[in-house]
Amino acid sequence: MSSPKTPLDLTLDGGALTAALVDFPSVSGDEQALADAVEAALRGYPHLTVDRYGNNVVARTGLGRGERVLLAGHLDTVPIADNLPSYVEGDLLYGCGTSDMKSGVAVQLRLAATLTEPNRDLTFVFYDCEEVEAHRNGLGHLAAAHPDWLTADFAVLMEPSGAAVEGGCQGTMRVQVRLTGVRAHAARSWLGDNAIHHAAEVLTRLADYRPRRVEIDGLEYREGLNAVRIDGGVAGNVIPDECVVTVNFRYAPDRSEADAEKHLREVFDGFDVTVTDSAPGALPGLGQPAAQAFLAATGGVARAKFGWTDVARFSALGVPAVNYGPGDPNLAHKREEHCSLSAIAETEERLRAWLTA
Repeated sequence: MSSPKTPLDLTLDGGALTAALVDFPSVSGDEQALADAVEAALRGYPHLTVDRYGNNVVARTGLGRGERVLLAGHLDTVPIADNLPSYVEGDLLYGCGTSDMKSGVAVQLRLAATLTEPNRDLTFVFYDCEEVEAHRNGLGHLAAAHPDWLTADFAVLMEPSGAAVEGGCQGTMRVQVRLTGVRAHAARSWLGDNAIHHAAEVLTRLADYRPRRVEIDGLEYREGLNAVRIDGGVAGNVIPDECVVTVNFRYAPDRSEADAEKHLREVFDGFDVTVTDSAPGALPGLGQPAAQAFLAATGGVARAKFGWTDVARFSALGVPAVNYGPGDPNLAHKREEHCSLSAIAETEERLRAWLTA
């Protein structure tokens, strides 16, 4: 595994550079070593202006072109699952973050290093803490502290999409449904009221729930409402007086955050519901001229993005954006996470052609 002091060589091909990035462990909150390496590598290219804020690195060209395109990718990964260092089998590169999303970051770095005369001005954004709570997100911090660094006519978020264009993203909301009872000795349970038993009604409502399928701009978004955690219990001989069911709602981008919260309170009417985390979705916006031009250049047919991505942040900034990266979204966060080397090369080739045509 690479030492955190090992410099990044941006002349490596996309697959080898992805492997080098993967071998820099960078679980959310521990991205400094990788951010240092990315910053140092980019400062070696005189055609780029490089800025840093926290563990977020931004590199820009200043060629006076009539349009600016921003390419963004997060540096962090989910916790390592005994899947480092990286290794190759045939066309597949295995390791934590290969799909989500160090393969996309490798493509960004390759383009940043080599596109000295692009047909549009370019901004490359590398940010931290995407895989955790929304308030820690580095792109959000950049938007608040240095919004001018994110000015662009169009953005491509290098999230895993299987080298296909994915439009918009789902919104996400987590709530805690709190159930109360009366504590008592388990041998005299009739003197208490078991809070865990009250969770049965919450779970029944979830099991009976039928999520929507919504078509927007020709793309179908599928919603989901699921319990993701249950906390309760005091001791093996105590009737519990509290139980908390944590529920995650993934909703189509035609709902606002307020709409999503209202819906959850209707589903769990009669229960104590507290919102603990929330991030809005983003409409596809594929009718925008920049998005149409990107679709034509990549030769793909767009599909809906399942999951929340920072496309929503760009949408809030008024920047049309799509998801487009070499990783397979179905492999994100898995122990056997991997990425196709040919998909990395293909994604870089398509973006390079679009930015030099």
